[in-house]
Amino acid sequence: MGRQKQISEKLAATFRIRRALLQQALAECLGTLILVMFGCGAVAQTLLSSGTQCTFLTINFAFGLAVTLGVATSGQVSGGHLNPAVTFTLRLLGREPWKKFPLFFVFQSLGAFLGAVVVFGMYFGIRFLLRPSQLANATAGIFATYPAKHLTLINGFFDQIIGTAALILCILAIVEEHSRPVPPGLQAFTVLVVGLSMGYNAGYAVNPARDLGPRLFTAFAGWGLEVFTANTYWFLVPTCAPFLGAVVGVLVYQLMIGCHRAEVKEMSKEEEERLRLATLEDS
Repeated sequence: MGRQKQISEKLAATFRIRRALLQQALAECLGTLILVMFGCGAVAQTLLSSGTQCTFLTINFAFGLAVTLGVATSGQVSGGHLNPAVTFTLRLLGREPWKKFPLFFVFQSLGAFLGAVVVFGMYFGIRFLLRPSQLANATAGIFATYPAKHLTLINGFFDQIIGTAALILCILAIVEEHSRPVPPGLQAFTVLVVGLSMGYNAGYAVNPARDLGPRLFTAFAGWGLEVFTANTYWFLVPTCAPFLGAVVGVLVYQLMIGCHRAEVKEMSKEEEERLRLATLEDS
């Protein structure tokens, strides 16, 4: 037993990463892998079984619960962003340094890529390449999002901006200190509600890494570059629009709640300081 413990500790010391930023990036990678593995796994079950094993509702529940598990896995190390739009939001609010944003984006996308690899491996026995020329309805949609037939590129941008703004707005309301004791797990509920109410148009990516990583995988796995050129280069919408949505979400939250709460916080701090001084004087 002692020998096994020594070997275990030696291996841990060998592979241990000292740089905190890289530790956080790896945590984001694992958290996003979990998100995509469970979320896209539910999509795969639904599509490949022609809806007999899952439904649209179960897909949304799967993504919501996957967010919960991903945040639980990486939250204590990196904060559990799992989404470059969330990292970008925290940067806009001055809560994270700029150097984190590109690094987290890369590792979140890598985690999403690896999550897609896991799903592909699980269902490898089933033919994925059914109708590669009809990507919106074919199996490439298991991994990345594609627009419904009625959706234009401009409408798609608005769809992603509004969806991401709603997501960011609710997340900020949940994680802010003055919102306590709101349960932190409500992030999953937010993802569920966004999916149930805004998923019809284009699958509610609202997460550049969740879409880009699996899309890159499908390009390598046999679907080809059509995953990028389809629907007038649709991939640019879920990759870029969520960042605009993050800006909108931050602005709305700050204008309606955040700015005013900052003043209340300052007043409560002053009150606490007065109380402390009064206590010292009495003693």
